[in-house]
Amino acid sequence: MQVEYAKVSALGDRQDNQDRAAVIVADEAAIMLVFDGMGGHSDGARAAETGLKIVQDMFMSSTLPVFDPHGFLYTALARAHDAVVALGSEVAVDFRPRATCAVCLVQEGGAYWAHIGDSRIYQVRDQQVLDRSRDHSHVEVLIQEGAITEEEAQDHPMRNFVECCIGGDAPVPDMSITNKNSLQPGDVLLACTDGLWSGLSDDDVAGIAAPGENNLGENLKALSIKALNVNSPYSDNTTGAALRWLSD
Repeated sequence: MQVEYAKVSALGDRQDNQDRAAVIVADEAAIMLVFDGMGGHSDGARAAETGLKIVQDMFMSSTLPVFDPHGFLYTALARAHDAVVALGSEVAVDFRPRATCAVCLVQEGGAYWAHIGDSRIYQVRDQQVLDRSRDHSHVEVLIQEGAITEEEAQDHPMRNFVECCIGGDAPVPDMSITNKNSLQPGDVLLACTDGLWSGLSDDDVAGIAAPGENNLGENLKALSIKALNVNSPYSDNTTGAALRWLSD
C-alpha cells in the first residue's frame, strides 16, 4: 500500500490544546485518528488522549487488513467511550470528560469512516470535495432539512452544539460508520476537528489536494493557517490528519 500522510495541530487562541491526532501506516492498512477534547468539560485533553490510545492500540494489535471494518470501528469507539466514561466516574455527569472524534480506516483500495460529534472526514478528488461526513449537531440537522445553508451555519448561534460525544453518560453514543468508500490514485482523505473546518468552504478544504510531489504536509499546514486566520481572534485548537492514496 503506497500512501503519503501528514498531521498538524495548532493551539489557536486557546490556553491549551485539547486535540489529539495520529496516523498509523502499516503494509496492509492505515488509520487516521482525530479526537477533540470538549473545552466546556473538565479534562478534555485526557478524554481525547484516552480515546485515541484505545483505538490506536486496538488497530496495532489487529491482524491487517481488518477482517470486519464495521465491527472493528464500532467496537473501537465503544471501548474508547467506556474508557472516557471511566475517567469521570466520580464526577457529576455535567462535568465529566468528553470528546468528539473521527476515525478513517484505509485498506484494500477503500476507506471506512466513523465519527461521533462534529469532528469530520473529507474525501477530496481532482481538487474537489467528493464527500464529507455529516456532523451529529443541531446545525447539521437544519442544513439537511433545508432550513439553513452551509454558509448560514457558520454563524449560527448553535453551531457549537453537538448531539453526541464519547464520555459522559454510560450508554454508547450514536455513531456514524460508512460502507467502503472506493479510492482512486491521488484521492486525499482528511480527518479534522471543528477548529480546522469551521470558517472554511469546501473549495478551501479541496486545496489540500493541490498537485505536487510530497507536498501533502505543506498543503495541510497552509489549510490550518487559513483556518486560524479566518477564525482569529477566537480560533479553536486546529487539528487535522491527511492521507493521499497512491496505490495498493
